Amino acid sequence: MKLGAITPILRIFDEDKAREFYVGFLGFQVDWEHRFDENAPLYQQVSRDGCVLHLSGHFGDGCPGSAIRIETTGVSELQADLIAKRYKHARPGLEKTEWGTLEVRLTDPFGNRLTFSEPAPTE
Repeated sequence: MKLGAITPILRIFDEDKAREFYVGFLGFQVDWEHRFDENAPLYQQVSRDGCVLHLSGHFGDGCPGSAIRIETTGVSELQADLIAKRYKHARPGLEKTEWGTLEVRLTDPFGNRLTFSEPAPTE
């Protein structure tokens, strides 16, 4: 038996805000989009490097306010890149935690919490 990778489903309520945050700010790309018909909510996959997320406007998919952790290499570079974008809704900090990680924490426009984390360098 072997478990595979997970794909979190995050609830969204506004497609334009989701695209602005995940694609414009975080640098994900849209891999594909799906609707059952032209008046149905959007379900889409976004990715960046090895991180894959599903974003859904469907009632019952995901729970607003979910929290996910994303293993990241180069968290300090990610944080500097995000700050340089001057996104009006977030200016993420860089935190060295007492449990030995460097982290950048963000909340998307729908209350979902994303933590980008890597082991802190030893001094």
